[in-house]
Amino acid sequence: MDTYRHKGLRQRLVSTLIQKGITSPRVLDAIAQVPRHLFLDKAFEEQAYKDKALPIAANQTISQPYTVAFQTQLVDPQPSDYILEVGTGSGYQAAVLAGLCKKLYTIERQKTLYTRTAGLLNRLGYVKVRTLYGDGYKGAPKFAPFDKIIVTAGAREVPQALLTQLKVGGQLIIPSGLKETKKMLRVTKTAESDYETEAYGAFKFVPFLEGMVS
Repeated sequence: MDTYRHKGLRQRLVSTLIQKGITSPRVLDAIAQVPRHLFLDKAFEEQAYKDKALPIAANQTISQPYTVAFQTQLVDPQPSDYILEVGTGSGYQAAVLAGLCKKLYTIERQKTLYTRTAGLLNRLGYVKVRTLYGDGYKGAPKFAPFDKIIVTAGAREVPQALLTQLKVGGQLIIPSGLKETKKMLRVTKTAESDYETEAYGAFKFVPFLEGMVS
């Protein structure tokens, strides 16, 4: 159920995000529309609209709403964009992106999370989302090239496979670095083998790991 109370709590969350520097009306509206509490276990429902990360299955987390909004604002999804999300997790980031682009592909390495989240997104009617079970380090070459790619886990380095799956002019948003706290990078593909990288602040994420977990 998505009640008036939940909607009111989301509006309060939007006010918090504005205070923290999120300025995109489209991103703020997406946050206001997506019922975050439905992407959490019932035990965490009362905390769903606080601006903090919370645990989900498979020892993973649902990202802090500010982080979701920041990454979404940075990737700047357009109505014509085909986007790949690496790290489906709870599906919350996918739901936010789905209302802002033409088609979203989202890939998850943990089979339990993939199965649970694919079913949830389907039940909630997110028809623009295509869920995939696979190794995020390899991306989704079958559906490439993408206008944008967004990674929702902390990488030690930027995977080359993801860069090659971008269209020229496309962008990869990825938290990356050798330290526990990662720099949020926006990598723009300026030509077939040329890239420009910008850094935007520091964030903490669960690790971006290779391979798949059945």
